[in-house]
Amino acid sequence: MSYANMDGVPTQTAGTSELLASDWNTYVRDNFDSIKFGHIVCTSSTRPTGIAEGTMIYETDTDRLAQYNGSAWVTQNALVVVKAETAFSAVSSLTADSVFSSTYTNYRMIIRFTTSTADLGMQFRASGTDTTSGYNYQQLRGQDATASAARSASQSSAIIADSTSGSFISLCSVDISGPNLAEPTLFSSLNGKSAGAYTSPSVVNFGGNQSGSTQFDGIKLLVSSGTMTGSYTIYGRPIVTGK
Repeated sequence: MSYANMDGVPTQTAGTSELLASDWNTYVRDNFDSIKFGHIVCTSSTRPTGIAEGTMIYETDTDRLAQYNGSAWVTQNALVVVKAETAFSAVSSLTADSVFSSTYTNYRMIIRFTTSTADLGMQFRASGTDTTSGYNYQQLRGQDATASAARSASQSSAIIADSTSGSFISLCSVDISGPNLAEPTLFSSLNGKSAGAYTSPSVVNFGGNQSGSTQFDGIKLLVSSGTMTGSYTIYGRPIVTGK
């Protein structure tokens, strides 16, 4: 009989003062690839059983961490990269396909960019085809002590960030909900920019939807005139579960 520490790896066999070679081979050597960096590597269908509360696992089929709370597995709400940071330079548009799927309901896109002339827009895509109708959004703008608002409906694309007025770098974070569901896709964008100088920051919030029921798998970034330069990353947001 073997005494076990956390993760079920024995430290000593009863009646002996040393770890037996058979214990090492059975529990450590043969399972070394499954016990790494303080967590167990497995899949969502091969989670370990009979383990201690607090045990962490990494699922290779879902790319997510989970922790055992004593009665159920609780997945960790960390963003998962679905489109690695990608640079673009002096282009009028770019596309990213096969980034939305049934794996995640919600996504986040981070864009660091400049535009030469126009505002930054987006369109959703399905099977390599742009959707060019049904975009509706509200914008709220704050600059110094001045605030303003405006609404646009039935547009061919959605504006998610202001023009950068040339060389002033802007940041845009876009949350997208349900792009791969057969229902309207919702989005909210927060844009931090400089109004002609880095000493004159302003913020613009865009929120809206694409009102159709297409199950999108891709996205397009575009400007109506001029070009854009920068980089973007897209993440999936796992659902926190207790199962």
